[in-house]
Amino acid sequence: MNRKRVISVLGVLALTFGFALTPPLAAQTPPQRWLHVTVDERGEDGETVRINLPLDVVEAILPTIYVDAVRGGKLKLSQLRVQQVDIRALLEAIRNAPDNEFVTVESARETVRVAKEGGYLLVNVDKRNDEGGLEEQVDIRIPFAVVDALLSAGEDELDLVAGVRALAAHGEGALVTVNEQDSRVRIWVDSRSTIE
Repeated sequence: MNRKRVISVLGVLALTFGFALTPPLAAQTPPQRWLHVTVDERGEDGETVRINLPLDVVEAILPTIYVDAVRGGKLKLSQLRVQQVDIRALLEAIRNAPDNEFVTVESARETVRVAKEGGYLLVNVDKRNDEGGLEEQVDIRIPFAVVDALLSAGEDELDLVAGVRALAAHGEGALVTVNEQDSRVRIWVDSRSTIE
């Protein structure tokens, strides 16, 4: 075999071997994540709202919002009307604790549960009517990776942009579900651009 032929055969083998060991480009790029919000109101005058936004668009929009406690992609905790609760200290305490049910408040009309389980912050609220039937049910499930990102801001704020980035990296799943007698709200993240 002449030298040129040996070099070209080795080159083809090197390329073939290199491509075989290189993962496909699609596997190297994480899928686009979408934030979905649905609001379904029941009744004759009920409205239906559907929101589908790529998380990278949400991340780009947040720094442009200056409304109430939201300023430039950060949520100012001092401007929230949460009476006598240090939200930041509460989140940090739960983040550093082992999985557990931290708060359970039960009354004739309402049950509230705050827990940490499997890497998630869970908040469940069940409200009952006068007859004891379920009037409203709220389920919130936030990955602690998102909580950590939110806490990466200054002392008096939560970093919403960092939270969205962490949410995109975390993967798919339900975040908030609210079921009431006359409406249903659902917020979740997945890789689909539309709601099916």
